[in-house]
Amino acid sequence: MNIEDYREFCLSLGDDVEEKLPFTAFHSASGVLVFYVHGHMFSFFDCDHFSIITLKCQPERIDELKAHFSCIGKPSNLSPKYWIGIDANTAPDDLLRELTRNSYEIVKAKYKKLG
Repeated sequence: MNIEDYREFCLSLGDDVEEKLPFTAFHSASGVLVFYVHGHMFSFFDCDHFSIITLKCQPERIDELKAHFSCIGKPSNLSPKYWIGIDANTAPDDLLRELTRNSYEIVKAKYKKLG
């Protein structure tokens, strides 16, 4: 999946999805595009190097995903207990969509209760 298709998919998940470039003050992270639901991140990647997408995931699923899919690895700059990195260049599109929707649903459910 290319960067624009992935961006459109994230935005299609709900009317409550926002996208921002929140790290423009930091040279090395100025191109990081983050998708939010209820003001909390569920997906992000570097627009300049669209390779690893970081997604929230259930801790009990992470080891199994890593064992079955070589495209699943460590997240960028977040806890590997709750987040995964997925290689956008090698991941099957259906897996990328499923894990992105899963991330969105995890964050939406958690923060909808608090809001």
